[in-house]
Amino acid sequence: MTLVLGGTPVSRGILIAPAVVLQRDRLDVREVRIPPEAVAGEVSRYEKALRETHKQLRAIRKRIPSQTPDEIAAFIDAHLLMLADKALSDVPVKTITEQHCNAEWALQLQRDGLVAVFDAMDDPYLRTRRDDVDYVVHKILQNLLNISGNQYKDPDGRLASCILITDDISAEEVMTFHGMGVAGLITEQGGAHSHAAILARSLGIPVVAGAHWARRYLRDGDTIVLDGLRGLILASPSEVELDYFRRRQSEIVDYVRRLDVVRSAPALSMDGCTIRLMANVELPEDIQAAEEVNAEGIGLYRTEILYLQQTSVPEEEFQYLIYKDAARILNGKPLTIRTLDLGGDKCLRDNEEAQANKCNPALGLRAVRLSLREQDAFAHQLRAILRVSAEGPVRLMLPMLTSLEELFRIKTLLDEQRQILRARGVPFDEHMQVGGMIEVPAAAIIADQFARHLDFLSIGTNDLVQYTLAVDRMDEDVDYLYNPLHPSVLRLLKMTIDAGRKAGIPVAMCGEIAGDTRFTRLLLGLGLREFSMYPATLLEVKDVIAHSDIAHLEQRLQVLDQLATAEEVLSFVASLNAES
Repeated sequence: MTLVLGGTPVSRGILIAPAVVLQRDRLDVREVRIPPEAVAGEVSRYEKALRETHKQLRAIRKRIPSQTPDEIAAFIDAHLLMLADKALSDVPVKTITEQHCNAEWALQLQRDGLVAVFDAMDDPYLRTRRDDVDYVVHKILQNLLNISGNQYKDPDGRLASCILITDDISAEEVMTFHGMGVAGLITEQGGAHSHAAILARSLGIPVVAGAHWARRYLRDGDTIVLDGLRGLILASPSEVELDYFRRRQSEIVDYVRRLDVVRSAPALSMDGCTIRLMANVELPEDIQAAEEVNAEGIGLYRTEILYLQQTSVPEEEFQYLIYKDAARILNGKPLTIRTLDLGGDKCLRDNEEAQANKCNPALGLRAVRLSLREQDAFAHQLRAILRVSAEGPVRLMLPMLTSLEELFRIKTLLDEQRQILRARGVPFDEHMQVGGMIEVPAAAIIADQFARHLDFLSIGTNDLVQYTLAVDRMDEDVDYLYNPLHPSVLRLLKMTIDAGRKAGIPVAMCGEIAGDTRFTRLLLGLGLREFSMYPATLLEVKDVIAHSDIAHLEQRLQVLDQLATAEEVLSFVASLNAES
């Protein structure tokens, strides 16, 4: 009898292979009180562990083959930077000194605090940055506890061509297991946006993550079907099931070949309409990935990680150098930098217990609201973005606008920073474009007003759907109600696109559905002409565009207002996608 498990699809591909289950225990960290006279020795022990971890990571980086893509080495570089940050180099030392506790416990306390910040975020991409914290902390703990690292050996070659099943996996382990011939991965934890997931996609390793209890139900030697596109796992499949998945394997091979053909082709519809395909990025390796799929530029550069990796607000010069490096890699392609878009977790910083009862993170102090309250920090970012505009085509994008009053206050602040730079004699683009994200119903309803005062609009569908339907998509009790095809959402999308078209300014979409091929034809029919998405999905969207007649789609969508339920819209969209 076939056992079926589900998880998060991470890296496309279908495998049929034997399972190898990797069991490993988590490190046991307990609090130990130390006498005052032992504090200096404990600090010294922690600092020694940091040095040893740094040495190990440097050794890992040196072992990366020279022909390996740059973004893979960048994972290790990011971890080295984390080691040097005060959040891990100084804060645990302070905890040891003040609380007279052991180094392991001090590090664990800091880890829990850092992870809590990431877990509170609504953005799944940023939330999975906690994986990097866990990985680096785990490496330090191994050195504190004198536990050898992951020195995996495979003397009998059983890992070659297997599907490895484990609790979680790091980018380093992905490289290690790939070198040993592992064909696919199933993890009980993790998600689609971790460094390990990005690396697995880069290496073409099919992965399903978040398959809870996989190690309980799957056994060594089981024949496993792994569907990395749908997030499905089948154990002991029947011959009929095996035949079906073998046919799908063949279809995927043909599809990948077709995507390689469109890589260098323009994003052009069947009836000759040009579509602009941009990329969403956060780290240097993401920009490299965007270049590899010939993205026309960056439609969303997230800046939150710059703040989260620092114990204090990043200075203007620090940010400028980071943005300048991104502009250099793009070499003349547009770079759209979104200002700080941290969530409501910020309102919990000063008094977590008191604020937790009166602050809904989704409705609290976030995005431009936070920037307008912390204007000194905001000014540093605005000046850094203005300065990098002298290096190439840079656009500034404001998240979560809800009123024109907010926009006018930001424009005044931006003018002040321009005056400061002029006084310094620092060059910048006097005509740098400024755009806004339409992420809440209030903004969509007055999108025509925003369009009069902005150079472009960008629709953030993740939040727009959440706020329109009053559904927390991270809440398992109600996430089934999160539906981008709800008629009210589609009306807001159409309203925003039409507002931009009437004002003569471009309207992009950088939410998740922009990179989901199930929605591509619907969005084209609604009038969307600029998409921004994760690089991994760009070629798939381009392929759908190449097989779409936009004039026909616009004609078909004239009946959209007559569809009253999400089920009717779903059926209609399915018919659009079924057309050849």
